[in-house]
Amino acid sequence: MSISVCRVYVVLSLLTLGVVAAPVTAAAQYRPSMSMEGDAVGEVYRIEAAYAWWNAEPSLIINSESLEIVGTDIDLIGDLGIQKKRLGLFDVVLRPGRKHKFRFQRIPIKYETDAFPVQREFVFNGQRYRVGLPVTTSVDFTTYRFGYEYDFLYLRRGFLGALLDLKYTNVDVSLASPLISEFVTATAPIPTVGVVGRAYPIPNLAVNGELTFFRTPSGLQEQLDGNASYTDFDVNGTFNFTKNVGAKMGYRRTTVFYDVELDRGDLKFSGLYFGGVVRY
Repeated sequence: MSISVCRVYVVLSLLTLGVVAAPVTAAAQYRPSMSMEGDAVGEVYRIEAAYAWWNAEPSLIINSESLEIVGTDIDLIGDLGIQKKRLGLFDVVLRPGRKHKFRFQRIPIKYETDAFPVQREFVFNGQRYRVGLPVTTSVDFTTYRFGYEYDFLYLRRGFLGALLDLKYTNVDVSLASPLISEFVTATAPIPTVGVVGRAYPIPNLAVNGELTFFRTPSGLQEQLDGNASYTDFDVNGTFNFTKNVGAKMGYRRTTVFYDVELDRGDLKFSGLYFGGVVRY
């Protein structure tokens, strides 16, 4: 990824996150009170941490051009034997005020295969890989998320809010064989916006929905020398045994597309997840 592209993404990212500073001073005076009888369980906290196992079904298409040699769209699953695996979701929420939340998430997405024979001939990063050639593949799509949430509508049994996020996805693909070894790396912070909502049909059960997205404006694609999009959809239910401990289960779908200079990728992950939540 060129230096100019990274600079533009960084500027967009800083502008996106810059708006979160304003509410912090006022929120610092917030002190959560104890829940009243009939109120939702699990809404009185300052820090929340969650871990879940995501049974994500991947769809991984990449393309890399080099030396003016056009690359091939490579299916990392069908062509190189990448297999589905369970992924971990780690979330932390800092809540300085009733309507204000700062959020962090890490999703380590890594796949590997050892000496898998190429299923069809393809060109990757200017090199031709022929059928039958044993290739060891290493893939890293680890994603980080830094965000701010403002719940503009907050009620005893739920809320509706807006999200501003900075998502940072690492794209690192390496193909190694006895004859050829090539790799590509691309990273960029991507600012996203979205909505989030929660409802409590009963005091101990929270039903949550969330959608964040980003699209490169058409007017900026030529200046950026590329195009990118990001969509993240999550719906889940959390049963709170107490105000401090809960269990959650949900469905998540994440799609990432990038077309920058000589590299292109279309990545999708979707499936059910389950895990636990602790609060203080």
